[in-house]
Amino acid sequence: MKKVVILILFLVAMGGATARTRATHPRADPSVEIFWQKFKTAVIKRDKAAVARLSHFPIEMPYGVKAVRTQADLIKRYRVVFNQETDAAKCFAKARPEFERARPKEFLVSCGFPDGGEERPLLYIFTLTRSGWKFSAFDNINE
Repeated sequence: MKKVVILILFLVAMGGATARTRATHPRADPSVEIFWQKFKTAVIKRDKAAVARLSHFPIEMPYGVKAVRTQADLIKRYRVVFNQETDAAKCFAKARPEFERARPKEFLVSCGFPDGGEERPLLYIFTLTRSGWKFSAFDNINE
């Protein structure tokens, strides 16, 4: 009987731990979906000012490309970030946030090249900041 009680207590404790883990994981955080809807809508509408407001600076860029330092810089270089290597508006219309277990305060959205190949090496990276989720980096993992 003692073993059964201990087993039940253990299972209840594990279930509680699993529920807490799930609740704090970004997939379970409704703020991710709310932010993603705002950000992707701004990109699809090509609302540069809204995209800049939803970004954290400096925005890291691929190897050899200077970081985007300010909102004004992002607005000026918008095409480089969202239209030069991919069509972000088209990609974001279907893309979903992806999470890595090792980075619970980040999610990414991967996009492909405009030619429509299966490869998706262009990564838009989003970070949880003190003021909420923000776009923080763009990378081409092929470079």
